Amino acid sequence: MKPHLLKVPHKPESSFSIYQNKDKNFYNQWHFHPEIELIYIHKGRGTRFIGNDVHRFEPDELCLFGANLAHMWRCDPEYFVDESKLKAEVTVIYFQHDFLGDKFFNTPELKNIETLLEKAKQGIKITGSTKAQVKTLINKLTEASGLERIMTLLNILEKIATSKEREYINTIYQPEKIEWQEADRLNKVFQYISDNFQKKITLEEIASVANLSAKAFCRYFKSKTRKTLQDFLLEVKIAHACNLILEKDMTIYEVCYDSGFNNLSNFNRYFKKLMNKTPLEFKKEHNMLREVG
Repeated sequence: MKPHLLKVPHKPESSFSIYQNKDKNFYNQWHFHPEIELIYIHKGRGTRFIGNDVHRFEPDELCLFGANLAHMWRCDPEYFVDESKLKAEVTVIYFQHDFLGDKFFNTPELKNIETLLEKAKQGIKITGSTKAQVKTLINKLTEASGLERIMTLLNILEKIATSKEREYINTIYQPEKIEWQEADRLNKVFQYISDNFQKKITLEEIASVANLSAKAFCRYFKSKTRKTLQDFLLEVKIAHACNLILEKDMTIYEVCYDSGFNNLSNFNRYFKKLMNKTPLEFKKEHNMLREVG
């Protein structure tokens, strides 16, 4: 398996890069890069791993990631079925912190953007009217050239920096620098969890994936994710359960067992702990939203 320090290709005639992708999935590996990333999801549903956060993602999601914030997007299983016509579609903007020079964002007029780029190391989800405005500017940016291109990106960053319509994805900062060997090891661990969470995963089993002893793995995993393995597994299972409730015609009992729980009481308890409502309340709430929509 290749190391997952993602090397973003840059055109020599451009100071930053814009990519649009349509496929069954986005870059489906645990990865990081020195570039700051602004990503808009046009289409696609699944589970996102951002730093130490595990959560669902849906279409019309807009996020800003700081340099070296490790992340991964994993579309739902139905995207990978051979006969599936489902496609994920995304627009991604990559730029270095110093793409306009070392001191550019240190000027008093741009201090708010400098603060934003520092806070983006936690991962930021942009919402509300700010998201709508930024989406329009992203469309403009894909067609812009010359000075207009740079001014449009600065306008996007200014709107996000001055908005209160944003949520921090992680409550802690990620490390400034991640060694590629560690990203490769974590990718193997996350991939194994993603493929096997519906069955019981023993500590010894997952430790062997990382080529560590059980005791060493516990310390390692907690140091890299700021979570215990059990907490991380629960988040993956609950994210899967949310998808089943939203997308499948299944009973709560069926969702419980398909998500890797063998006890309905425990499933209800953990679901409420993470989602602040029971599975049934979650299902009723979203059924009401569909009816209103």
